[in-house]
Amino acid sequence: MTNSESMSAQDRANQLFCNSEILAPMVRASTTPLRTLALSHGADLVYTEEIVDRSITTCERRVNNELGTIDYVRKMDQFSPKVLRRIKTSGEGLPVVLRIVPSLERGKLIYQMGTGESKLALLAATAVVQDVDGIDINMGCPKKFSVSGGMGSALLSDLPRACDIIKTLRRNISLPVSAKIRILPGDFPKNTIDFIHGLIQAGANAVTIHARLPGDESTSPAKWDQVIELVNLLKTTGSITSAEGGSVPIIINGDLYTRNDIVNMRAKCLADGVMLARPALYNTSIFRKPTKSDQEPNCDEKVSQNFEENRYGHNSPL
Repeated sequence: MTNSESMSAQDRANQLFCNSEILAPMVRASTTPLRTLALSHGADLVYTEEIVDRSITTCERRVNNELGTIDYVRKMDQFSPKVLRRIKTSGEGLPVVLRIVPSLERGKLIYQMGTGESKLALLAATAVVQDVDGIDINMGCPKKFSVSGGMGSALLSDLPRACDIIKTLRRNISLPVSAKIRILPGDFPKNTIDFIHGLIQAGANAVTIHARLPGDESTSPAKWDQVIELVNLLKTTGSITSAEGGSVPIIINGDLYTRNDIVNMRAKCLADGVMLARPALYNTSIFRKPTKSDQEPNCDEKVSQNFEENRYGHNSPL
């Protein structure tokens, strides 16, 4: 048994999430190439793209010795004879739903799950538990396919069901279980604080707050004033004290496009870590931490920093 395996789920979560800079789960983006690139630039933790529970449970785990990866490949019995013939003729092979590089991602990989049912969530988590370091439940996605299936932000209006998923996973697996949410609509900050408190009482080992409401477009500015107030209240009212004792890490996410954004926002709201989505797509080297040899930027470097903020910031045309 390794040291991490002998730790409690909360201690492992603290080790993973505290003082962390994290690659966010992004559909069709947080796949193997971006995850490993982010790690090479200094990301402390990476999430898979959201993979729905029913999807991963229709896969077969295969060791790919040629690439040195663990591949979750769609099972043959999931396809019609016609599709199987086409796959065979094309020579492309069966679809790989998830590819993991243990030599690079071990100790740093969170599987994000789309789910709305605790039984399906457990089946999905059990399928990947040996290859990942934590399970995260998507409770923030507002897209129709997710909400119509009772997943994503649909869980924000159904705390008992959200808690049932967390409780079921915590009872049956030893890995940390976390949730990624958005600011709840209605009575602020009460609704969001009550929801986070409920998740933590159910056993959640970490919570990420996306600084937008479920109905907000990604082009609308992140609501940082609300997040600052929210996290400070969570930290000072005891709402994030776990059943095992100690505080549960709170991660913030949304529109942090530069190193200055990351440092300043963490200081303002006392968050335990930050999660980066589009900023990491635009500039994956944003994860590079300053070294001791880095000096105060000169005039040219300051101009470069201003250019970076204009190029990649919220008002960027990109």
